[in-house]
Amino acid sequence: MEKAINRQKILLHHLNPSSSTHANESSSLSASACAAGDSAAYHRTSTFGDDVVIVAAYRTALCKSKRGGFKDTHADDLLAPVLKAVIERTNVNPSEVGDIVVGSVLAPGSQRASECRMAAFYAGFPETVPVRTVNRQCSSGLQAVADVAAAIRAGFYDIGIGAGLESMTANPMAWEGSVNPKVKMFEQAQNCLLPMGITSENVANRFGVSRKEQDLAAVESHRRAAAATASGRFKDEIIPVSTKIVDPKSGEEKPVTISVDDGIRPGTTVSDLGRLKPVFKKDGTTTAGNSSQVSDGAGAVLLMKRSIAQQKGLPILGVFRTFSAVGVDPAIMGVGPAAAIPVAVKAAGLELDDIDLFEINEAFASQFVYCRNKLGLDPEKINVNGGAMAIGHPLGATGARCVATLLHEMKKRGRDCRFGVISMCIGTGMGAAAVFESGDCADELCNARKVDNLLLSKDAR
Repeated sequence: MEKAINRQKILLHHLNPSSSTHANESSSLSASACAAGDSAAYHRTSTFGDDVVIVAAYRTALCKSKRGGFKDTHADDLLAPVLKAVIERTNVNPSEVGDIVVGSVLAPGSQRASECRMAAFYAGFPETVPVRTVNRQCSSGLQAVADVAAAIRAGFYDIGIGAGLESMTANPMAWEGSVNPKVKMFEQAQNCLLPMGITSENVANRFGVSRKEQDLAAVESHRRAAAATASGRFKDEIIPVSTKIVDPKSGEEKPVTISVDDGIRPGTTVSDLGRLKPVFKKDGTTTAGNSSQVSDGAGAVLLMKRSIAQQKGLPILGVFRTFSAVGVDPAIMGVGPAAAIPVAVKAAGLELDDIDLFEINEAFASQFVYCRNKLGLDPEKINVNGGAMAIGHPLGATGARCVATLLHEMKKRGRDCRFGVISMCIGTGMGAAAVFESGDCADELCNARKVDNLLLSKDAR
């Protein structure tokens, strides 16, 4: 009960009136046992209208690098359709957007920044709307969304777009130039240069994640993604992209419209994956089948203050609650979500049991299985429509893709699905996580479930 009282004090601190209109009212509030139920553990900010909300989140299909549907598509032509969609489908005037922040990893910084600015013009944004890029490796798309949310909260602007973009066809993973020999003097710095597959092997070896566990996770990812595709689960989040496919032999161009993820293998079995050889280590367990796919794609998320969304009469897809980025050992960078998720969840005043859905990026099955087991998460809550092993992992776009996937799935599940978490590991040893609340579950006066006892359910047990 002491824990419950302490958390109520945090809540009451946020609820204490600060406006001059309350000057004659008592500002003394005290904590006590309440009947508010599970959600009482969650605290809101003092001004409901200042919540940062998401009113639109879309992505392209994700396609296999160098041989998929976007192999002949310029990066700016991937980004433009999703930028255009978040504006057109909400009828927001593009000139009202305060900033467009795009997560991207592999392309040279100045080139990608120019491509993103070009894409904004293709999408119909005026010259007055600025654009910038952000790179925190695999979390770049989520970092872009978090940066926009933070800027809105700070009052820099009221409306912004967080996006993500990666063409791993155009920009493969590679180190350019020489490596500073000084790195040999610092083990952790040297581990920043480890191939990601080796860090996967390190996680599997150090924490005892077997080859069978990894292959089972990959099979389940493909099974869920295939089922979601077949049932139309992704249709609300995917923006069809009109582009071209070039025949490598004849050079003939064929116009196509891409609207389906093309890396999903519905018939994948453990037996099939068991025949694949390890890629990074002769006696290892990480294979092409239990790793994320190298992909091309983009996503965009439109955020604004709740009060602005209400003025415009826009339905709220979700509420941005908290974000965390943490550092971990570079040699086992895949453990990042296990470190970042608890921090983000605690910052929201929640516990892991309060989270209804998780989107945890499947960089490698080894680290995905480890993080799931380490946090004791229910597998039925994680990547319910498959993950990166099946859908793909275009590095800079993954965070934005996950926002679209999570919020549209939460919307489909209705009021029984209130809180969601997105998380991923990050090369060089980090993890990121963000907490979102379903837009349909929040209202100005009451956010509590009805219960039949007087205990703050999760704290008073």
